[in-house]
Amino acid sequence: MRYWSEDESRMGLHTIRRRKLTRSGIKPQGKVQWDFTYLWLYGAVEPLTGEGFFYEFTHLDTVCFEKFLELFASKYPGDLHIIQVDNGGFHSSLNLSLPENVILLFQPAYSPEVNPIERLWGYLKEQLKWLRFDNIEELRAAVQKELKNLTNEIIASLTGWQFILEAISVAEF
Repeated sequence: MRYWSEDESRMGLHTIRRRKLTRSGIKPQGKVQWDFTYLWLYGAVEPLTGEGFFYEFTHLDTVCFEKFLELFASKYPGDLHIIQVDNGGFHSSLNLSLPENVILLFQPAYSPEVNPIERLWGYLKEQLKWLRFDNIEELRAAVQKELKNLTNEIIASLTGWQFILEAISVAEF
């Protein structure tokens, strides 16, 4: 039995702006792009091992989530997976068909801070800050490059919160 944290994040051509270091009294400047073309990145991470599974979709809905779970379950067919999800409507749709080896664990409503994968999304967006892409293919390539750079150690350091690891260690699977 394995515990995973799942969420979705929108990545777009709109420039991700963050702080910039400048001399005192100098206003930071950066070129920005206001194009709202985007893609959706679905991800599941295992805080205990740092293993991750990511897949890109064009939109966010029950059909895409169901396909993501199907792909996820087929990659790890021999295990039973408990997957923490938020309360997005598509996570609990009556039309949602779950693979046999997947159980969804719903976190409290309006509490993204309890989902470990949120820190990974922040880390990924930090790597893409102030970058401008001419088209969605360039963005896709940059996101794929950053995902390939994610090691199990990086994922575990971002998502392996002590209270989760302790709970997993005492749980009788």
